[in-house]
Amino acid sequence: MEQDKNKLTRRSFLAYMGLGTASMAAMSVGFGTLAEKAEAAEKSNDLFNGSTNMFSAKFNPIQPSDMDELVLPSGFKYDVVAAYGDQINEKGDTFGFNPASPCFFPLNDAPVNDSNVHGILWVNHESGSSVWVEGTKQSGHYATDQVNKLLYNMGGTLLEVSRDKSGVWHMVGNSTYARRITGLDRFEFTGPARGAKAVGGAAIVQGTLANAAAGKTLWGTVLSCERHFEDTCRVAGFNSTHYGWIVEVDPFDSTFKLRKHTSLGRLHHGNAAMGLSKDGKVVVYTGDDVSGGCIYKFISKGEFDPEKGKANSELLTEGALYAADMAKGEWIPLIIDKVKACLNDYQFKLPDTLKQTREVLLGMYNEPADIYVYPREAALILGATPTVRPADIKIHPSDNSLFIAHTNDYSKGSLHGHIVRCIEEDGDLGAIRFEFEFFTAGGRQVGFSSPGKLSLDDNGNIWVQSDISSDRIGKGAWAKFKNNGMYLVGKAYPVSGGVPQFASAPREAEFSGSWITPDEGTLFLTVQHPGEQTEVAANPTSMWPHRPGDSGPRPALVAITGQ
Repeated sequence: MEQDKNKLTRRSFLAYMGLGTASMAAMSVGFGTLAEKAEAAEKSNDLFNGSTNMFSAKFNPIQPSDMDELVLPSGFKYDVVAAYGDQINEKGDTFGFNPASPCFFPLNDAPVNDSNVHGILWVNHESGSSVWVEGTKQSGHYATDQVNKLLYNMGGTLLEVSRDKSGVWHMVGNSTYARRITGLDRFEFTGPARGAKAVGGAAIVQGTLANAAAGKTLWGTVLSCERHFEDTCRVAGFNSTHYGWIVEVDPFDSTFKLRKHTSLGRLHHGNAAMGLSKDGKVVVYTGDDVSGGCIYKFISKGEFDPEKGKANSELLTEGALYAADMAKGEWIPLIIDKVKACLNDYQFKLPDTLKQTREVLLGMYNEPADIYVYPREAALILGATPTVRPADIKIHPSDNSLFIAHTNDYSKGSLHGHIVRCIEEDGDLGAIRFEFEFFTAGGRQVGFSSPGKLSLDDNGNIWVQSDISSDRIGKGAWAKFKNNGMYLVGKAYPVSGGVPQFASAPREAEFSGSWITPDEGTLFLTVQHPGEQTEVAANPTSMWPHRPGDSGPRPALVAITGQ
């Protein structure tokens, strides 16, 4: 049984990443030899229909660009699959604003009968815009219709998509799968904070907000992450403890209850990376994507059973939440009695990173559920390490090591951020001890700044999508990099000589997540906030994607393929 569970772990990662046969051949080796091993493996399918897959091929890198265009190397093209405001179904639902982190679920239905050119896409929607979405405040306040428009354009979109014979990706207009999940929908709390005093006794709450990242579960659903939710809560008059959770959605079944899993903690979630421990328990890693944010993992109480299918969702309702002490290389269990013991010991010095007084903190921790509502304060009190904006975490399929993107923290002098690699003891995701090392730092010598999203390719290379703030793009210390981009870091190219750039975003935009089809024939990529510095709609700073009839920029989901 132990051997079967380990096989399941590795295969599950292939499904998540879209990794092919080369990764399967590399499963028994360490990261250091992954690229060489994979290069010799059989390749039955090639990314973007090239003679070698794009992620290991020596494509012709592009130069940094300040053009108002999505720039790709020669031999590649993109299709705009859906942009803000596009109708997605016959009901009249529209694609939301600022898309992020697509997840592709293959379909194998007639008449298409090819799961690589037909599927369902989940896309997050992170925020609105006073210029392009909800509009400006009137007399210092938003009207009800403005608030509802803001809430509608957050959450997520489910699209049915297909690739036609000419190689163009498009939405399926009459799809029964296409629908919106928004800030107006009804969600159910699961786990320890359901009905707790700290959340106002709520079991049912309204909506999901600020959805910035997503991941697949082992049972075929989506985990969507609520990140920077506070401003929207203030605008809408919401209880902020109802937001900052990880949400589960079933892309195939609209009757599946929308739920927020409180066992995973209330944070500014930058990601949700799922795997299995050696004893078959579900493990979910997430980063608190703020200045001084810690790194967390959840380990389920029960074991995963593939025969139970989507009933395995119950595993996310009960388990232990941990935070990382990087100095000691230990995962600290977040336990309320230990937190209270520290707070009641007046010899205990509160961490400088905590803004609350001891009395306020004592009032926050009264029952076990409070650990999950306020995990950040608990983690810092118990000795977890504050870090530089942990924005994304990926689990490498060869050895279960973690790659963590720390975007930047201007207030701490980290202008360009860095990426670290963590190695769990014995390669076990359920381990309590780990080691970590710096994988690479952003900056001029490398060629990119501010890593925001990460992807892994078939040969074990790391792909980085940068997240330079739009008001700093092309200026000062960031001038060299020009627009945000997508870069290859790994065995195919030496970091010391600078990394090759694969894509450049339009003006003031960022790439906010990617996914590849199982045959590595298509890369789906989200483009957020082109023209973000626009102050007046009549004078936009970007017009991407330059479609006929558009009067301004449109954040969008694109599909990249070979010519």
